[in-house]
Formats: sequence, C-alpha cells, structure tokens
Amino acid sequence: MPKEFQGVIDSIGGIFDSPVVQLGLRAIAVYWVIFWLAAAYWAFRDLQLRTENPVLPYLAAAFIIIFTPVLFPAAVVIYRVVRPQERIGDSYERTLAEEALLAELETVKNCPTCRRRVHDDWIVCPTCRTRLNRVCPNCGKLVGLDWSICAWCGTDFAHGGAPATSAAGAARRTGTSGEGSGLSSASAAPGPSAASVRAPRPGTSRAPASRPAPDSLPER
Repeated sequence: MPKEFQGVIDSIGGIFDSPVVQLGLRAIAVYWVIFWLAAAYWAFRDLQLRTENPVLPYLAAAFIIIFTPVLFPAAVVIYRVVRPQERIGDSYERTLAEEALLAELETVKNCPTCRRRVHDDWIVCPTCRTRLNRVCPNCGKLVGLDWSICAWCGTDFAHGGAPATSAAGAARRTGTSGEGSGLSSASAAPGPSAASVRAPRPGTSRAPASRPAPDSLPER
C-alpha cells in the first residue's frame, strides 16, 4: 500500500480514536436504538386504532423488533404496506354517515308510480295523477290511503265513515247536552222585568194593598 494512503488511513483512525468522536458515536447508537423501540411502540399503538383484534398489535411490534436496529426501517415500510388503511373511528363515522343518509332518503316521500318527489300534504301526484292521500269526511284532515281509521277524529272508514266513539263518550256528551238544555230552559223562564218593578220616589208613601172583603154570614 502506498505511503500516502497509509497516512490518510492513520489520520482517519486517529479521528475516530478521539474521545469526542467516540462519545458522539455512542450517542448516535443510543438514539438509533431508541428510535427502533419507538418504531415498535408506534406500530403497536397504530394497529390498536385500526383493528379490534387484541393480538395483532403485539405481533406488529414484535415484527419490527425482530428486524434488529439495523434493518427495522425495512420492517416499518412493510408494516405500512400491510396494515389496514382505515381506522376504527373513521369506519364508525363512515357507517354513521351512511345510515344517516339512508334514513334521510327514507323520510323523503316519493310517488309510487313515477318515483318523483312529492309532499306529505299532496292528494294527487301532479306528474302522473296517482292518488296519494284522501280527506277524512268527518274532520277534513289528510289521511293515508291504507288507513282504516282516522287518527284525529276516530272515523272508521271500514264502516261507512261512522265515527268510532265509545258508549261512555256518547253518554258523557248526552249528559252534557241535557245539562245545557236545562240551563237554557231555566234562562228562558219568564221573570219580573226591571221595568215592571220600580222603586218608590222619595217623599211618597206606598199605598197599602187593598184587603179582600169578608164573606157574608149565611142567613138563618
């Protein structure tokens, strides 16, 4: 080996033999080991957020540790390729959003014939003239075509539109109407009017009422 190269090698060896360089190399080695363990812990925590299996996070951390501090960057790359791409929280949010969208679509009423959007208070579809609702003959509210009884007034559509009332309710209404008629008759009864009964003027005396004449005695 030429003397020039031997001198360069000796100078480089002298640099590495310096205490400051040795301390720096040890610090870099410690930092690399810490970075290796931190990568294993990161894989453990990351897989806990992406799967509900309690064993897989430990396997991911052990996979990175097995690759040693020298080759663990390759293990991190492999883990990022094979890990689930969606977190559990993101999956739940996406499922909730889909359910909310489906619920909103179900609340939107469509015409059964032309599938156009219609309103709840429409009776006939303006596009295809399909019957959507009907009017209760008793209360005038809109009811569905498949309803057998009105939800507002209790009219039974299966019995010719007769209101479905109970006997107690009918008796209660009858009693109320009887009390009302009694009050109206009592109020309609004649009584002394204010014009016929007048108070005497001050300073005047009221004339005594005339007494009836005594009956004559029978003759003997």
